[in-house]
Amino acid sequence: MRHLFAVFGNPVYHSKSPLMHNLAFRKLEYPGCYTRWLIEEGSKLRDIFLSLGFKGVNITVPHKEWAFKAADVVEDFAAEVRAVNTLVLSDGKLYGYNTDAPGFYRALRKLGRVKTALIMGAGGTARALALYLRSRGIDVEVVNRSPGRLDWFEKEGFVCHTWEGFEAKGHDAIINTTSAGLTDDALPMPKPLLDAALAHARYAVDVIYGRQTPFLKEAKRLKLPHFDGSEMLLQQGIIAFDHFTEHRYALEEIETAMRPFLEL
Repeated sequence: MRHLFAVFGNPVYHSKSPLMHNLAFRKLEYPGCYTRWLIEEGSKLRDIFLSLGFKGVNITVPHKEWAFKAADVVEDFAAEVRAVNTLVLSDGKLYGYNTDAPGFYRALRKLGRVKTALIMGAGGTARALALYLRSRGIDVEVVNRSPGRLDWFEKEGFVCHTWEGFEAKGHDAIINTTSAGLTDDALPMPKPLLDAALAHARYAVDVIYGRQTPFLKEAKRLKLPHFDGSEMLLQQGIIAFDHFTEHRYALEEIETAMRPFLEL
């Protein structure tokens, strides 16, 4: 029996998840098939999942909160951030997981030891990463253009900054979660501030994938070890695949089967 999987989102045509998962299914000889599915109304996500007979799906923007609501059982971390990016059907129930932040952490550990991190941006991705990295003993600070979106982080006990008055303190990792550089040549912070932060950093990370952003070009110029969102995509995909296949394989086996997709 072949199991059906997909990525749900809007837009979804650009997603590399089918390539990544189908490669691993084939190499590990698992009877699975992974496709894309455009979901325009998040409120219909659960019904679409069940009516089409999916065993598991990944969820991308803008439906992660709808996926959280669709799940019958939600893991603790996904419940904390109220965002689900992986749904798996088991024993008639939908189980919800968030593999984004754990995947990011797996990728970050490959760079080396990280004790402190500066997150640029204050959106949903920043929230998930800040909470998860802190749970792993990393001291996290957040910097954003304006103060409004920092309220949540301050209530959660994070040290926060706006661009005005920000001074770099030598964080191990500088992490960009903003959209700066996705479709333009913008930097996530004014260049003098960013240069100061990178000058005192050990690593640089951008969650954007598919292009070398101006932020990563600056990191490369300074010869800082770095990675883009492709590594995060891979690592979260490994964890999702583990849930899809009910922990049949070691994570190292999945990574060996899946990693070649980065070269395709």
